[in-house]
Amino acid sequence: MTEEQTRRPVEEMSFEEAIAELEKIVERLERGQVPLAESIAIYERGAALKKRCEQLLRQAEMRIEKIVLDEQGAPAGVEPLDPDANGG
Repeated sequence: MTEEQTRRPVEEMSFEEAIAELEKIVERLERGQVPLAESIAIYERGAALKKRCEQLLRQAEMRIEKIVLDEQGAPAGVEPLDPDANGG
């Protein structure tokens, strides 16, 4: 993980960016070669990344639920996502 990645706000990351960084953090922690203070800091960052991934997955789930079905149950279109429901 580069210093630039750890400075980038988690809230600005895409799902793919957040999950990739989270995987790197897990790998580093599993190796056990990180000093305690750094382990705590990257664990906290990992928790924030996990939360971001969960948020983005919820938003995607809400979009899927907004798909409009026709009388036969086939997708007929997509309703606009409620901006108040997506968390920002």
